Amino acid sequence: MNWLGLEGKTAVVTGAGGGIGQAICAGLAGEGVRVVLLDRDTERAEEQAASLGGNAFALRCDLAKPDEVAESAAHVEAEGGADILVNSAAILRPGTLDTLSEADWSAMLAVNLTGYLTASQTFGRGMLARGRGAIVHVASISGGQPQPASGAYSASKAATVMLSRQLAYEWGPRGVRSNCVSPGLVMTPMSASFYADPDIKAKRESMVPLRRIATPQDMADVTLFLASDRASYVTGQDIVVDGGLSQSLMAQVPRPGYA
Repeated sequence: MNWLGLEGKTAVVTGAGGGIGQAICAGLAGEGVRVVLLDRDTERAEEQAASLGGNAFALRCDLAKPDEVAESAAHVEAEGGADILVNSAAILRPGTLDTLSEADWSAMLAVNLTGYLTASQTFGRGMLARGRGAIVHVASISGGQPQPASGAYSASKAATVMLSRQLAYEWGPRGVRSNCVSPGLVMTPMSASFYADPDIKAKRESMVPLRRIATPQDMADVTLFLASDRASYVTGQDIVVDGGLSQSLMAQVPRPGYA
């Protein structure tokens, strides 16, 4: 009944108000985890925390602001510290690399990469001191596949995977694991406009071997496993959760004479 063994642990989730972040928080709370929701949208995070019951609370935290991360970590440490950190916060500012402004590039890296490092360092100090902990970063298949008009986002997610591997290597001997979950096509509030046209939605689904667009719950399920002791010998890995999309490149290449 409690296969993951997460009950009684404390988890910090950044970007908790987003689609994937919300599903992760709900999944953790459902396993008896005390959940700390971090988001720069305080109202949204507080509403989410309220929906999870008395074992969850929200803190305003913009990952691009180290002082806010430090304040959040101090609050959590005062209550016993974090056993789990899930880095789910992210921003996307479209633009091709020949026109993308330095401001937009820096803004994305400040949250999607530097923010992940800051959160890992700040919440990780307590984990390292206690000799145990699990960190899960939400990356993306775009970190391994160039994505039109999203070069900075792809670069930030590719760097996130390497950041996670570096943390796994450096902190593994001290009892802290670090892994990534890389989503493929996911239906979230941020991506909902992509699926407003039924023809576009059907075309996207047809590209995925499992023939459906993922839900945030699909990402949460894998995240909870990686955060649990059931994955106690898993670290430094990038788990791609895309329904097989990243394995379908050759299917897009015309091959006359072959069905």
